[in-house]
Amino acid sequence: MKKIINKIAFTLAIVLGFTTVAFSQAKKPTIMVVPSDVWCNLNGYMLEFDNQGTKIKVPDYKKALQENSDLLLVISKINELMAARGFPLKNLESAIKTLESNAAEDAMTTSKGGAELSESPVDKLKNVAKADIWMQMTWTVNTTGPKKSITINIQGLDAYTDKQIAGASGTGQPSFSAELPVLLEEAVLAHLDNFNTQLQTHFDDLFANGREIILRIRKFDSFDGDLESEFGGAELGSQIEKWVSDNTVQNRFSTSDASADRMLFEQVRIPLYDAANKAVDARGWARGLQKFLKDTYKIDSKLTMKGLGQATLTIGEK
Repeated sequence: MKKIINKIAFTLAIVLGFTTVAFSQAKKPTIMVVPSDVWCNLNGYMLEFDNQGTKIKVPDYKKALQENSDLLLVISKINELMAARGFPLKNLESAIKTLESNAAEDAMTTSKGGAELSESPVDKLKNVAKADIWMQMTWTVNTTGPKKSITINIQGLDAYTDKQIAGASGTGQPSFSAELPVLLEEAVLAHLDNFNTQLQTHFDDLFANGREIILRIRKFDSFDGDLESEFGGAELGSQIEKWVSDNTVQNRFSTSDASADRMLFEQVRIPLYDAANKAVDARGWARGLQKFLKDTYKIDSKLTMKGLGQATLTIGEK
């Protein structure tokens, strides 16, 4: 009996050991901590940009980082707490500096024929940072007599779809301490582990079922034909739809619109990693379709992006 018990204990130890190793080696989403739009608006850190004649307000992260020392403290403390839990982080300030030093980044991209597609400063920042999750922070310091506390609201947003996939909010215990990092840590610790569990659950779903993106197909006026013209024995739109089906995870996508001039594919699930274990993004995936059209049908096309998760392929020119 003793030998049987020892054997069972030994087997359990091996199983638990493998489970621990597998969990510790599990891929985790990369995260970037940013102040929320509400916080930026309340504190006067917004800027306007012109989106083809429409004025849009977006957060001015650079100004906020340069002028608000509390923001730096909050980001630093959240980074510290997340790193202690094994979640890789991207630094907002570093991403902004990289964006500014990249001379190839322009507010607008233009085809040789003059077609234009604008991209907001925030979308451009997402393309540079390439974090899986944007962790938006809103906080308020409450004062009751000599005591202070912090009310926090944390939102985990999928950087590719802007959908909220995790959240936590609450107020920390009142404290006589006036130091923001201490108050913040007290408010965050009660919610952070549950928040991280939600993040990991979402990332595990992406790993199993693919990352969700949107693909738009358009055509330049100069293109000799349209999406209903025949190429290779079928309409060009059908050939594109077949390529999308063949290159999505479990053929998961939805054709929301299809006409002679345009197509819209939503809920397109692309692989999270390729065969070489490199991360796949919407731009890299859509380049596969661009190459397919060029190699198979001699069709040139221009690939443009909005953020990380919306790719537009305009056929007929580069």
